[in-house]
Amino acid sequence: MDTGSHLLFGVTLAGLACLEPAVAQEPELAHAILTCTLIGSHAPDFDTLARLRGYASYVRIHRGITHSLPALLLWPLVISLPIAGLFGVWEHLLSLYLWTFAAVSFHVFLDLFNVYGVQCFRPLSKKWFHLDTLCLYEPFLFGLHSAGLLLWIFLWQLHGGSLIGVMFAWIYGITFAYIAIRFVQRHSLIRRVKSALQRDGICHLIPGLHWFHWQFVLESDDSFYLGVIRYGKVEIDESFARTDYIGDDSHPIIRATLSTDGVRAFLHFAQRIYVCWREKQDGEGYEVQWRDVRFWHKKKLPFGVNVQLDRDMNVVSDTLGWDKKAWDPPYV
Repeated sequence: MDTGSHLLFGVTLAGLACLEPAVAQEPELAHAILTCTLIGSHAPDFDTLARLRGYASYVRIHRGITHSLPALLLWPLVISLPIAGLFGVWEHLLSLYLWTFAAVSFHVFLDLFNVYGVQCFRPLSKKWFHLDTLCLYEPFLFGLHSAGLLLWIFLWQLHGGSLIGVMFAWIYGITFAYIAIRFVQRHSLIRRVKSALQRDGICHLIPGLHWFHWQFVLESDDSFYLGVIRYGKVEIDESFARTDYIGDDSHPIIRATLSTDGVRAFLHFAQRIYVCWREKQDGEGYEVQWRDVRFWHKKKLPFGVNVQLDRDMNVVSDTLGWDKKAWDPPYV
């Protein structure tokens, strides 16, 4: 999810920690846990530093090893040890570790439900897992936890920490119930899309900010079908032939782009792949476009890599990234 939401959940997890009597009664421990959960809730996304080496490096690394199974155990250790020393709460090190573990795990859990996905089972598997259930930013969850934070400030002044843990237990119960409802809704809509199109295949849904607005991509044996679902009504916006991009019969112009850094990074991440090429108007070469169809919007495929070739099919340049405004959908 977005950075603001992850940090907010880190704060509210510290509120949930008030279920422990020691946390509610000892300010030093409460501050230490808040620091741990706040850092832990964002720690997996420290991989964004890979952007300094270029976007291709970022695509390879983001939501990979920093979100992996070993990372779930190592981040809490790296964070809780210095925080325990800084606040002088060594006797509560286990509690610090476990609440930091909860923050890191909840971060990865939320990313798993996003369309972008996460390689959360590395090193056992490098496969991208994504449950296509939550937006990058979920207004309901952000509002729910923000309200809890404001109530925390108010209740602490009146009653101390005695009611904080119980309140956040309810908030997190509602959070998981909301995710479960959206997950069931997604499965129901996938069946509806396949029934409406009378096609079988792999169907991806992209949730919108509105509870009842979704985008879908259905890949059948020979075509891609792109459309929207509004209040349960399935509408097809576009369909086009599926292109096989790997194999001995691939077009030589397309094959010439496979060695570029941008295409290698793209193929590491993309799943519903469409590739096409065209000759430049000036006749001085070719342009090859690789796209991940999952992220279509308004008849455009905004995520992919453009490769420029000269007449002899030598690579001139390659550009990987998004061709959209940051505030435009899809929110992944």
